[in-house]
Formats: sequence, C-alpha cells, structure tokens
Amino acid sequence: MSDVDVLERLERILRSDEDVPPERAAELAVMLDEPPIQDVVRLVERSTATRAAVVLRLLSRRRSIEVFDTLDAAHQADLIDALGDRAVYEFFSELDPDDRVSLLDELPAEIAERFLRNLDDSERDITGVVLGYPRGSIGRRMSPEVPHIYEDLTVDETLQELRRVADDVETIYTLPIIARDHRLVGVTSLRDLFTADGSAEVSGLMDKPVFAAAHDDAEETARWFVPLDMLAMPIVDESGRLLGMLTFDDAADIIEEADSEDTARSGAHEPLQQPYLSTPLLKIVRSRIVWLLVLAVSALLTVQVLDTFEDTLAAAVVLSLFIPLLTGTGGNTGNQAATTVTRALALGDVRPRDVGAVAWREVRVGMLLGALLGSLGFLLATLVYGLDIGIVIGSTLFGVCTMSATVGGIMPIVAKKVGADPAVFSNPFISTLSDATGLIIYFLIAKAVLGL
Repeated sequence: MSDVDVLERLERILRSDEDVPPERAAELAVMLDEPPIQDVVRLVERSTATRAAVVLRLLSRRRSIEVFDTLDAAHQADLIDALGDRAVYEFFSELDPDDRVSLLDELPAEIAERFLRNLDDSERDITGVVLGYPRGSIGRRMSPEVPHIYEDLTVDETLQELRRVADDVETIYTLPIIARDHRLVGVTSLRDLFTADGSAEVSGLMDKPVFAAAHDDAEETARWFVPLDMLAMPIVDESGRLLGMLTFDDAADIIEEADSEDTARSGAHEPLQQPYLSTPLLKIVRSRIVWLLVLAVSALLTVQVLDTFEDTLAAAVVLSLFIPLLTGTGGNTGNQAATTVTRALALGDVRPRDVGAVAWREVRVGMLLGALLGSLGFLLATLVYGLDIGIVIGSTLFGVCTMSATVGGIMPIVAKKVGADPAVFSNPFISTLSDATGLIIYFLIAKAVLGL
C-alpha cells in the first residue's frame, strides 16, 4: 500500500471514529510508522484537535515529538486540552527554548505558569532568558543554547568542547568566539576548525562577526539576515556580550509569519496562525468579523457622498452607470500602490523618511495610468453617450488614478511612522477611502462640465 493510500485510509478512520477502539490502536500505530514524517505532519494539520491528539498518541515517542515540534505555536496550543497533561509536559520539555516561548505566548497565563513549573531548573532558566525579552524582538526568537568558545582556546580544545556540548546546543556549524568576559569578538565555522592545525588558537581562524542586538525588531532582523545565506548569527546584549544564536530556519519562520500576517490583513482579516482545516470555526469567524464591522461602518462614508450629490444624480441619471467602473478603478489603483509600498517597506527598500520620494513617484505613476485609462474611457463614453459625458469620465479616471495611487503609496508609510502595521492601512481601507474620494471627484467634475 502506498504512503498516499495509508494516509487516506487513516484519515477516513479518524473521521469515522475519533475515539479509536483499543483493538484498532495497534493497527493504526503500525500504519502511522510507514509514511514519511512530513506526510504525518500533513495529516495532523488537516485534522481537528481531537483527531490530531489521537494521531500523536499512536505515534512512537520520537516521531510524536518530531511532529509536535513542527506545528505552529497556535496549533500546539489548540492541542493542549486534547492531549492531556502527561503528553503535553513531555512535548513541552523537548521543545527548543525559543519554540517553548512561542507556545507559552499562545497559552493563558495560569497554564503557561504550570508548564514552566514542570520544567527542570536548567531548562526553566534557559527559557526564562528568552522570555525576558519583549515580544517582537529578536531576543524572543533566539536560541540561548550556544557553545562557549573562548578566543584563547586551541583548535583541539575547541573541538573537545564541541563534542561535550553538541547534544545540548542549537547549532555547531557557525561558532561565535568570545572573550573571557563573554564579549563577542568573532565567528568561525566547523569546517575551518576541521581543516586547521590542532595547536593553533581559534583567534587566528575567526572572521569579523555579523550580529544583531537582542532588542532589535525580529522581522527587520530576519529580513536582512536571510539574504546573507548564513547558517546562523550571534545575538548580543547592549554591551556586546553573547546571548544566543539566530538560525536561518528560525529567521525564515519569522518572515513567513510576517508575510502571512500581511497577506491576511490586506485581505481584511486576521491571520489564522495555523492550518485552515485544523482551525476551529469560531476562530475563523473571530478573525473576520471585526474587520467586516469596521469596513461596513467606514463604507457609510460612500453612502454619505452619494446622498450629498443626490440632486446631481437625479439630473443626469446616466452618471450612475459609471459609478462601479470609477470606484473599482480607484480601489484597484490604490491597492496596487499600497501592496507595492508595503512590500518595499518589509524588504527595507523604502524607509519612512522616503515618504516624499514615494509620493512623487506614485503621483507620476497615477497620472500615466490615469492618462491611459482616461483616454480609453473618454473615447468609449463619447461614442455611446456624447462628448460631455466622455469628458467627465475621462477626466475623472485621470483624477481618480492619480489620487488613489498617491494615497495608496503614502498610507503604509504613514502607518509605519505611527507604529502601526502597514498592512492594516493597505487594501481594505484604501478601497473605502478611494471609493468616497473618487465619487467626490466624479460629481464635482460632472457638475462643472454639465453645468448641474
């Protein structure tokens, strides 16, 4: 039986009976040992908390810990009640300190405190180091488990130390070199150590370190670190003392989480933070309802504009036919600009102080887009409804595109300046604002051209 067939059969069994009978448990446990670990993870991610807990209990201890470790922190938190204390404590103690803290952030305070109490003293102290840094900082995502390689050690002494601590540290491939007061002085690699003379001091092998401070923003740090293609880099305190290491995979996770959050918010909902099929229905509803209420209230601005220009519409009913075209064009133009600038902010291509340059660039882009679309709108509207209506539509498209592109470009930067997430001020609000402002432009031009 292929791995796909095994997983499909397991999924059918779990859907038909979440309480697996004892006589079937042994059979399912054997079946779960057959597929690759990534397929078992996929099965867990497609299952409810109760079904996922069944899978984790039936897996061997090693595989169940591996699967639990790969899940998102929010998904792990959902499994807590279904798994029971004994299994949860075991999984929790096996997590790396930074992953442990991510899970604690998703749990109620009393449960998090209980979990910490069940750790042994050394693991509790290491976890406490990471917990001591604010959410959103890179210190919160580092691993404090690093080898202490002093600059005056020889290569042989260093290799001996690495053999001693290899099972207890996050990585041994990129190695920070420290002075006796724990200040970071350089980095070296395991490759360099293996190829060096055993009696040489590691200070002769080290390179200038690339590092980050523990209080630096996690997303910004991860975004400049990942393109460097380094396996890991040191994290230091304000005095330059080594605190931990940020690995490439942890940095990639930070970027993935940030991109998922931006994508969700630009689509007018909060990120689920776990696989869709394993997310409880009420959690999905909560992620959407607040945004829908906010946007529904803000859309009243568009209604108010239409009410203000009711007489204009009554005098030239044909104007109402073009409202969907104009509002749609304005919203799409603004969304394009906002999405582009939000992405540029995330990548560091644009900084808040570049607001003037961005505004001037988007004014010109909007004018060019408006000229192209306005010319087409003028031509078609003139052919069907006459020259006056053609002038109104062409002029409005030019004005709406220019305005929407400019506003869409600067709004994410304004959000960044005031400390808000640029994605929050992206597509949903830009669309609403463009609708209302575009209608004002439309009716003012119509009144001027048509003499209403």
